[in-house]
Amino acid sequence: MNKNPEQKLPTIDALHEALESDNRETAKIVIASLHPSEIADILESVPGREREDLWGLIDAEIEGDVLAHMQDAVRAEFLEHLRPDEVIDATKDLEADDVADILQDLPEDIAGTILQSMDEQNRLRLSSILTYPEDTAGGLMNVDVVAIRADVPLDVVARYLRLLGTIPEKTDNIMVVDRKNKYLGVLPLAELLIRDQETKVSQWMEEEPYIFVSTQTTEVAKIFEQRDLVSAAVVDENGFLLGRITVDDVVDVIQKEAEQAVRSMAGLSGEEMFSPIMASTKRRAIWLGINLLTAFLGAWVIGRFEDTIQQLVALAILMPVVAGMGGIAGSQTLTIAIRGIALGQIAKTNIKPLLIKELSIGILNGIFWSCIVAVVVILWFGQLSLGVIIGASMIINLVIAALAGATIPIILKRYGIDPAIAGGVILTTVTDVVGFVTFLGLATIFLIS
Repeated sequence: MNKNPEQKLPTIDALHEALESDNRETAKIVIASLHPSEIADILESVPGREREDLWGLIDAEIEGDVLAHMQDAVRAEFLEHLRPDEVIDATKDLEADDVADILQDLPEDIAGTILQSMDEQNRLRLSSILTYPEDTAGGLMNVDVVAIRADVPLDVVARYLRLLGTIPEKTDNIMVVDRKNKYLGVLPLAELLIRDQETKVSQWMEEEPYIFVSTQTTEVAKIFEQRDLVSAAVVDENGFLLGRITVDDVVDVIQKEAEQAVRSMAGLSGEEMFSPIMASTKRRAIWLGINLLTAFLGAWVIGRFEDTIQQLVALAILMPVVAGMGGIAGSQTLTIAIRGIALGQIAKTNIKPLLIKELSIGILNGIFWSCIVAVVVILWFGQLSLGVIIGASMIINLVIAALAGATIPIILKRYGIDPAIAGGVILTTVTDVVGFVTFLGLATIFLIS
């Protein structure tokens, strides 16, 4: 379990000070007191030069665990500097699914070399995982599974487990299959301990949900959350057992999805705090370029009303109010819609009720806040007509913002575009343009003779 950020910051400072003063012994003691996941978090939180120094202080026995807990971008950076034999040594004690994650960050030729250097059993186990996309249940599963038949007595199962000498970590259930390895259900370990050993597995097995190997990892996480699972079987299209997924892997998926969503909303997909400067510059430049184009579009719209603005300076002062309120209202709806899409809660049957709800909120908020803004403007500038116009503009913009915030993510998703990345840019453009056009347009019609 990771420490809280408040607890971790002093550790980072202590390591930084130890490295700055070349006190490697102190740094090594601090590192040795941490869990591999905490070490991985710290390595992600320091610049590249310090990462290399800290890596040299990590016990060789836990290097694989540290690599397994790293973010993909940071792990790939480390793997670039490791020889194939070093990767083999670091990953020799890891579970197959963790090794597969690491190999997927390596160039194909190096990953192939590492696979060929493994014994046949491990090579076959890993190859079976690597054949599936990383974002599916097949890429997430662990092939280390204890499977038994339904027609054997419990005492035979107990002897079999003793013969194995060990069982995979986080095993809460033993998978039950038929003679052809077709998945039937699970035998909870508790049942094996408390039931009559002469009775058969079929009497105590339970029908637990299974997951198809092609299921997306986001859907896997939802199944675990909805059914409070600790582990689940993974089967192919014919129902044959391929492996299992455990809750620790699902937690990693949830965390990765949450971090990806936060980064995507700012156009920083795949970027870490200390990613290489040039790579980060290129990513952000693209995002800034897209926003610049939308800014020019808003400027062009304002330019169409240049004569109106010159005749009434108050319009220039009040324009950001209309556009800003629309942007915030739209962002609220956009967030609700993106969350609904991410959780699989939006379908064809509930799009219309969602639109009605968000439009109703837009109308009510528009009326409420337009009245307040209108009163403020009338008192400020002493013009009743100006207050009425900005109030009307705000109602229109908040209603359009609600409509856009609800529909933009749905449309983007339909065309295979990530709503978290593109939704905010499009929404801002819509609310700015609508806000400027309605406010300045109404002012041109009713205030400028």
